[in-house]
Amino acid sequence: MPALTPHKLAVRAHFDSISADIERWQRTSRYYRNELQRLCAFMIPPGSAVLELGSGTGDLLASLRPSRGVGIDLSPGMVEVARRRHPQLTWIVGDAEAVELDGTFDYIVLSDLLGHLEDIVETLRSLRSLARADTRVVITYYNYLWEPVLALAERLGQKTPVGLQNWLPLDDIENFLLLADFDVMKKGHRLLFPKYVPLFSHLINRVVAQLPLIRRLDVIEYVVARPRAGPAARMASDLPTTSVIIPCRNESGNIAAAVERIPSMGPHTEIIFVDGASSDGTRERIAGEIERHRGQKDIKLIAEDVPKGKGHAVRAGFDAASGDVLMILDADLTVAPEDLPKFYRALVEGKGDLINGSRLVYPMEREAMRFLNLLGNKVFGILFSWTLEERISDTLCGTKVLRRTDYERIRANRAFFGDFDPFGDFDLLFGAAKLNLKITELPVRYRERTYGTTKISRFRHGVLLLQMSWIAIRKLKFG
Repeated sequence: MPALTPHKLAVRAHFDSISADIERWQRTSRYYRNELQRLCAFMIPPGSAVLELGSGTGDLLASLRPSRGVGIDLSPGMVEVARRRHPQLTWIVGDAEAVELDGTFDYIVLSDLLGHLEDIVETLRSLRSLARADTRVVITYYNYLWEPVLALAERLGQKTPVGLQNWLPLDDIENFLLLADFDVMKKGHRLLFPKYVPLFSHLINRVVAQLPLIRRLDVIEYVVARPRAGPAARMASDLPTTSVIIPCRNESGNIAAAVERIPSMGPHTEIIFVDGASSDGTRERIAGEIERHRGQKDIKLIAEDVPKGKGHAVRAGFDAASGDVLMILDADLTVAPEDLPKFYRALVEGKGDLINGSRLVYPMEREAMRFLNLLGNKVFGILFSWTLEERISDTLCGTKVLRRTDYERIRANRAFFGDFDPFGDFDLLFGAAKLNLKITELPVRYRERTYGTTKISRFRHGVLLLQMSWIAIRKLKFG
């Protein structure tokens, strides 16, 4: 098994710690676990070849009565319990994000696992090597609306502690599957009352929990998906070239890291820094990187004599770019440059026309985003999703990717909304929505700054966001 990241080491240590007293923890959630097994058994016929990732103590996999059952879990303690309880099945200590198995399976189960994964898209993509066209991937997870209730149950000792995890609505799970080349066949909700009370639980969970609207409050959400036919292989020479635009102002300490960490994408990748009159030596650092990488990397500098804002810098960079694919990367590197190939691949594989990063899916590092900024992003995400009729959870993530040809259409149509955007994000989001381009979100892990200070003013820019919201509503909803 490859070396584990700090995140995975923490997950393994957590579940090893509770495996020693797993009987007690499972007694507190026996009814929930029985109902989960019942749901999965309804979707997976006995005698199937089944792989379960994050198999824990193995009870769910064993309840499915597979002809071939393989369970993989990161925790040696949990795997030891599974081997003792269900010796007739195969149990492996391993990383669900780096599965190495021979053969394929009829069903692949990920039950209550997604929240612990470090990279959900790459995990799902890796499953394609274990799947046939008729394989079904069954995912169950907690309804994110239950987060405060389940957290309280953990503190009261009424639920198995699961630690820090991602809380994902069904829309996010569907988006992950889209990005990993899976088609959703079926989805739904189950179990409104996760504790056993004679007669009452049966009535609530068999009848009331299935009623329209109410079912969206159920504890369990589930998805069944199948592999999508893979895109035809493309020659490297047929892949589009790339331009990475990095607006910057007083980011001297991040320049060298940006240059070193941006991967090559397609047959040619150029890096364009647009400097907004920095006073900390940023421009000189960029010039030094250009000289240091001469003949190895294509790096350019656009120098502005006075700061004109990020939106202007983005547009200046796009206008100067030569690549077929245009990318924005914030110079603070709170979104890792190493994530850019995921955006490139999503665009090239046709997952969307504008790939918009979302920082609000995975847990953030502690100081990555202040609470009021986080709250504002969530509120504006809801507002813009309604306005644009596309799901937008994060309007201000600095990483956005689109094709040059689509940007040229957005630029030609800019007069419809006006030149109003100081950030550069809404010019693209509004323009894409007006042109009926598909906006696809790609979740990224948002990290703390290591140099410099944020340029976002919570209150002044919050007022600007409200003004831009009104422009979009007036033009798109009431126009």
